Amino acid sequence: MFGLGFPELVVILIIILLVFGAGKLPEIGGAIGKGIKSFKKATQEPDEKSVSPPKDNKDKDKPSQ
Repeated sequence: MFGLGFPELVVILIIILLVFGAGKLPEIGGAIGKGIKSFKKATQEPDEKSVSPPKDNKDKDKPSQ
């Protein structure tokens, strides 16, 4: 894994803890998790094609003044 061992990962986690603080880590983890989940979902779903008819413009029904 990129040549990183356990001691290097511990040092990185300690630096992240010092930079962001203990209160922000759950928010950051949740945001990263949501991002990964939405990325996986976007890569697995087929492209959607719009099959709905175009919206009618209600202003066309009104007579011109």
